[in-house]
Amino acid sequence: MELNFTELFASIGRYLLSINITGYLDIAILAFVTYNILLLVRSTKAASLLKGLAVFFAIIMLSSLLKLHSIYFILSRVLEYGMVAFLVLFQPELRRILEQMGSRRFVRFFSHTEGGNHLEQSIDQTVLACAEMSQSRTGALIVFEREMRLDDMIRSGTVLDAAVSSELLKNIFFVKAPMHDGAVIIRGGRVQGAGCMLPLSRNENLSRELGMRHRAGIGMSENSDAVVVIVSEETGSVSVAVGGMLKRHLKPETLGNLLRNELIPQDDLDEDKQKFPLLKLLRTKLNGGTSDGE
Repeated sequence: MELNFTELFASIGRYLLSINITGYLDIAILAFVTYNILLLVRSTKAASLLKGLAVFFAIIMLSSLLKLHSIYFILSRVLEYGMVAFLVLFQPELRRILEQMGSRRFVRFFSHTEGGNHLEQSIDQTVLACAEMSQSRTGALIVFEREMRLDDMIRSGTVLDAAVSSELLKNIFFVKAPMHDGAVIIRGGRVQGAGCMLPLSRNENLSRELGMRHRAGIGMSENSDAVVVIVSEETGSVSVAVGGMLKRHLKPETLGNLLRNELIPQDDLDEDKQKFPLLKLLRTKLNGGTSDGE
């Protein structure tokens, strides 16, 4: 066994020495694409699917090494004819992954976009709107899109392209407004859709006191990497759903800090602090004398 490993490592070394620059570029591109695909599917149902496929391929390799011919024959036939069934059954997940592999991520990779200021403004306006809607007990459902694009959800409602403002959000969720029952979807600091339909959570362990609005917010966070803000119509409490987890009874300061931590990369925050040294002091004054970290 030691001799086999020695020969294996030696062959790997000879192969690496024989690779030219284009070969290394080929490997780097493949690794980059594979890494980004894994990032795209980690928050979807496809993540568990990939784990199942990995186990399936491991069993096939093990049966081949152990010369379990019957098992290998059956599994190889299942693999051969199962690819068609795989494409049919998981067509929605595959379509979602392909939609997410658009130009947005590559544009961000090759160029620096200044979206931090727009996000800061949209977060501040959202916190202000949620604080006022909480006092008036106006139900609201606000989705902040991150890496996973929510084009299907946006098309389910009214497509918009407007700057985020507290007045706009309050008007959309006004109880007699035609779009108050749906969700608002924010992309890059702008409202892209209103009155949008969201998938309900299938978690049977959720508290029975949570209504449809909370279940829709949790369901959206389960099926994407979005950050969802929920204002209860019954109690006026403000909650945030991230990754299927619900954080409830948030104060405006806590809500603002949570949204900034989830939506704005740390390097953008550091850059803003360097450019605007009085920003933190001003925000401290607005929050009543407490700093962001407290």
